[in-house]
Amino acid sequence: MVPLVAARAPLGMFGGALALVGVLALGRFFLALAGLDPGSAFGGMGSSREMTLSALAEPTMVLAIFTVALSAGSTDLGRMVRAGQDAGWAALDPAHALAFAALFIVLLAETGRLPVDNPATHLELTMIHEAMILEYSGRHLAFMEWGAAIKQLVLMALLANLFFPLGLAAETTPLALGRGLLWLGAKLLLLAGAVVLVEFTNAKLRLFRVPDLLSAAFVLATLGLVSTFLFR
Repeated sequence: MVPLVAARAPLGMFGGALALVGVLALGRFFLALAGLDPGSAFGGMGSSREMTLSALAEPTMVLAIFTVALSAGSTDLGRMVRAGQDAGWAALDPAHALAFAALFIVLLAETGRLPVDNPATHLELTMIHEAMILEYSGRHLAFMEWGAAIKQLVLMALLANLFFPLGLAAETTPLALGRGLLWLGAKLLLLAGAVVLVEFTNAKLRLFRVPDLLSAAFVLATLGLVSTFLFR
């Protein structure tokens, strides 16, 4: 459903931006249930924190994607990417910049990175994602970690290709797909470097300050959406 190396996603016909947000929300819902299932205090605490943050992260993601969808005239991710390719550098307007900043903050929150969460700690005062999977081991833990890695890849690819659709293959030839794969790797490398820079320059926020960060992202996404109407 998400364009990775080609502008036309393989499963783009099954849903657009709303379907993608729904699938990600469904994964979060079952992960929260998995945290509640062992009946431990840590699991319930992590699930409660995760659903609290999702109440701000998901609307922000929708507003940021809709900012690009309004410019493309469609919520289909493939059409949004192709519209960005046709517009060229003209697509990098203030509205898209605000939406990019908002979605970048959501990326940090959804993947459990600093300053929202710290995946390298197991302190009960700070952990969110790790608290939900603390009671799991073996293949069950492996599947959860695999799912978290896939989610991170999808969100990073969405952020990179939605706002910088450079190098995406317009046709399904081996040469075009190979070139698109190289462009995807380069964009993901730059985005990962930006995430690492944020993690190195920011400390872990207190738990009650995290909603303030996501609220700021929601305001940025709202301003980006309103800007599309003001500067059209």
